[in-house]
Amino acid sequence: MGFFDSDIIQQEAKQLFEDYQALIKLGGNYGKFDRDGKKLFIEQMEAMMDRYRVFMKRFELSEDFMAQMTVEQLKTQLSQFGVTPQQMFDQMDLTLQRMKKELEQQS
Repeated sequence: MGFFDSDIIQQEAKQLFEDYQALIKLGGNYGKFDRDGKKLFIEQMEAMMDRYRVFMKRFELSEDFMAQMTVEQLKTQLSQFGVTPQQMFDQMDLTLQRMKKELEQQS
């Protein structure tokens, strides 16, 4: 069975994508959130990034050709912006840390 033939993988990918899209849409109103709303949003984004890291690690560890191709496509797409997958995760972590710091300073 191929990596993408797994119902579990397909469901996780679908859920991850839907949750990410919903958070990004919600994030458009971040400036209007109260302190608790901002804190909750940051926590949800951190959890999302953790889920995404785990999912990507599954791709990397898989010996399935299509999974490996997916990893290579991501690397190619990110390299067009001069970024590696690790740098993407690091940048997101940095952004979330800044958001937390700003929130703490507002207290």
